[in-house]
Amino acid sequence: MVDSQYYLPNDIGVSGLDCREAFSLLSPREQMYSHYLSRAAWYGGMAVLLQTSPESANIFVLLQKIFRKQPAAELEPVAVAAGLTSEEYQAFLVYAAGLYANMGNYKSFGDTKFVPNLPKDKLKALVFASQAFTEQPSEMEALWDSCSSALFSLEDKQKQLGLGSKGITTYFSGNCGLEDAELAQKFLDFENLSAYNTRLFKTEKGGKMSYEVRLASAVKSDCAIDGEGETRCGSFSFEDQEFTVKRGDYAQIMERVCHYLEEAQAHAASENQKKMLEGYRRSFTFGSIDAHKEGSRFWIKDKGPTVESYIGFIESYRDPFGSRGEFEGFVAVVNKAMSERFAKLVSSAEVLLPELPWPRDFEKDTFLKPDFTSLDVLTFTGSGVPAGINIPNYDDIRQSEGFKNVSLGNVLAVAYATQKEKLTFLEEEDKDAYIKWKGPSFEVQVGLHELLGHGSGKLFVQDDQGKFNFDQNTLINPVTGEKVTSWYRGNETWDSRFSTIASSYEECRAECVGLYLCLNKLPLSIFGHEGQDAEDVVYINWLYMVRAGLLGLEFYTPESSSWRQAHMQASFVILRVLLEAGEGLVRLEEVAGADGRPDARIALDRTKIHTVGKSAIQRFLCKLQVLKATADVVGGRALYDGYSAVTDSGPHNFLRLRDTVLLRKEDRKMLVQANTRVQGEAVELVEYEGSAAGLIHSFAERFLEDAEQLEADLLELSKRDSPCWCH
Repeated sequence: MVDSQYYLPNDIGVSGLDCREAFSLLSPREQMYSHYLSRAAWYGGMAVLLQTSPESANIFVLLQKIFRKQPAAELEPVAVAAGLTSEEYQAFLVYAAGLYANMGNYKSFGDTKFVPNLPKDKLKALVFASQAFTEQPSEMEALWDSCSSALFSLEDKQKQLGLGSKGITTYFSGNCGLEDAELAQKFLDFENLSAYNTRLFKTEKGGKMSYEVRLASAVKSDCAIDGEGETRCGSFSFEDQEFTVKRGDYAQIMERVCHYLEEAQAHAASENQKKMLEGYRRSFTFGSIDAHKEGSRFWIKDKGPTVESYIGFIESYRDPFGSRGEFEGFVAVVNKAMSERFAKLVSSAEVLLPELPWPRDFEKDTFLKPDFTSLDVLTFTGSGVPAGINIPNYDDIRQSEGFKNVSLGNVLAVAYATQKEKLTFLEEEDKDAYIKWKGPSFEVQVGLHELLGHGSGKLFVQDDQGKFNFDQNTLINPVTGEKVTSWYRGNETWDSRFSTIASSYEECRAECVGLYLCLNKLPLSIFGHEGQDAEDVVYINWLYMVRAGLLGLEFYTPESSSWRQAHMQASFVILRVLLEAGEGLVRLEEVAGADGRPDARIALDRTKIHTVGKSAIQRFLCKLQVLKATADVVGGRALYDGYSAVTDSGPHNFLRLRDTVLLRKEDRKMLVQANTRVQGEAVELVEYEGSAAGLIHSFAERFLEDAEQLEADLLELSKRDSPCWCH
């Protein structure tokens, strides 16, 4: 029997992402713009297969070839004839849907591998009986042989993503370890190159190491191209090691992205949108993050568009070192009514920011009012769909030019819906209130988290010319009472300094801001909550967070003492802080469930949130901000790693509780997204049923214009890199 942690259950939730009404409200020009942006995003998302695991692209192509010839319903009698039970066939469909939804065979939320929940010989029989196999037997057999062992393998190293012996990654060649990642980061900082669109490959020649930094670009040539200016490619010697900067990673994919961005430009609503898309196109053509930054600057200036989008190598959660971005792209329609509430929250920012528990000097010199909109997602590509986003992630732009916040309304509506019978670890009397107020409280938390969490707090910097953005002679650290003695220098960024803990630490800081500021009546009333309702929203927001901290244990790997998901680690840290506050604020106990198996109960004393809870978060949040602002990596790591520790000692045996959480876990829902097609002068929205078969069908029809060529390109890209993963 395979551990249930490593397969997706047959009854996993699958929901359609509804955007029909939002799409129908767009003008024909806006629909055309959305269509071409969606094409760019879907094709770009193919890079995620190559960013996830060595076998992901091959498995994807295998599934595409099968389902393009036979939809799930047509394949079912073939499966029965090949000896599969109906449960085994459903397990195959769930696996395929999971691979599509996560863009690879590792969960986007938690980074653990998932394998088909049926015997390998049964799956082989089905593949070999399929129409795709009948039509191209030698090609399909070669494809099966190329990925079938990795498809089922659960060797320790392959169970999760990680660097070196800790797991699988394709951001680094198989012979790289943490010391290689650190050296490469120093090199990139020295050359003022961003890691976002890179991968690192190490080779050994005659006892000497050489490193290749490969940039994602449509252009494969390493010399300067017309219209580029100067190239960043070339050979460099750094700390006695040889570094080469090359381009052409995912070239065939980036070429398609650029093509569709150019098509979208013709339908853009403004000059800002055209310049934004031009910046992105240059970035994906030449492999230039500077060009992407330029596009992002125009994106920030594109205030209140009807169609909102962003695309590129964005979030660094899945790089084990925390610097390289996974490709993502989204296209969404602004929900005007909901966006008005967020706009009011933005207008209140200047009133709310001074409430945060750090001195004025630790806040940005000016609050750059961002766009904050609620969106209904038409397309979201990458490995998973979040509930809210605060971008761009470039510190220099965020600190001095601004950012945008988006809350994804139609994602919140389906992905976070809860059934009472599936509500684990809560007291019975909390469950109805939890179901009633979870949505509204999450909306408030997302707003505060994105706008005033990620949007707040200054970083102290001394630039290349030696100029400080603070007075180093007078600034006092409020935690120690002494002068500030550390800061960021030159090209150092938050990600490059705090590397492996940066993502989770920042999510934790933003979550704490949400918990802290939801105690203020102003944001609650902006979202329409007054009196007792407002108190219920606060209670459920805090209860949601402590329960999430317990659920977070699923995403901890005891064997390597590592966390696999930034947000869940952040929730666990907050749970620890609130348990440590004592005075009966949070109660966590192990119990026996109604089924006789181990269970747990978590409860929160609502009368102590505004006192004990508030002061605990106040102290912790101040420390988080001060350590971040002053680039105090040693202090930051000590604090964050301390609270992140999962042990069997102390008042709570968290290692044993982890087993209980795994026993009773519920998998995240998978979302089925629509396709768009141009029919003459109009764009048609094609929707699919909210099931594993519907999700599969959406992908089978997603790349019809060049399916065979795309599959051939993916296999070629996968094959080119395959020697790099052996260690």
